[in-house]
Amino acid sequence: MSLPEFHIPNLPHWHRPHPGEHRWPVSFVVAIVIVLQYLLPKTLSLKSQPEICILEALLTILLFAISPGRISHHRRSTWWTGVALTGVMTASNIASAVHLLQKLIDGTIKSPSNLLAFGGSIWLTNMVVFSLWYWEFDRGGPGARAEAIDPYPDFLFPQMTDPSYAPMHWKPTYFDYLFTSYTNASAFSPTDVMPLTRWAKMLMMIQSATSLITVGLVIARAVNILP
Repeated sequence: MSLPEFHIPNLPHWHRPHPGEHRWPVSFVVAIVIVLQYLLPKTLSLKSQPEICILEALLTILLFAISPGRISHHRRSTWWTGVALTGVMTASNIASAVHLLQKLIDGTIKSPSNLLAFGGSIWLTNMVVFSLWYWEFDRGGPGARAEAIDPYPDFLFPQMTDPSYAPMHWKPTYFDYLFTSYTNASAFSPTDVMPLTRWAKMLMMIQSATSLITVGLVIARAVNILP
């Protein structure tokens, strides 16, 4: 009877079961986004935005309470809670982006500094939200990656193609997905990390289009109203 694939000696570390990553970096970034969403003016957010921020904070605290240390095992309840948190943040940010576009079209925002600040906040939130989607779904999520349940990656990092690019024990962590999201939102296309599956390509397409529309309209409007 053959051994599971991850027991083959020459497999890279990311392909084997390994200690999971810590949750606190993700919780810290999510907390920053919750504050940014809470500070948006009422004209750019939903009427229930304070309640939404409270819900996001409660879900973040719940996730941290369930797994405060390393995410070493795949728990469906924890994974679904994380997906729910990301979904709520996504819906809230989409609503803010729509309101911002409406304000850009009707010319309500007169201050270029406010426009750039609000647009930057929505863009930053969008970047973090998509990094969470990538992090939660790549190879089944952080717990599933730690257990090496799925051997086929959804995102191909350079370290996966050539072991000389990284230490022997390298594995993707949340920061790698955050950087992937940042480069995709800035360059409007993949850079060093390639999406392999259809869902990964679709998410990157949506993020690039959203970022391009938001940044393009915000900068164009800000230039027009500069004194």
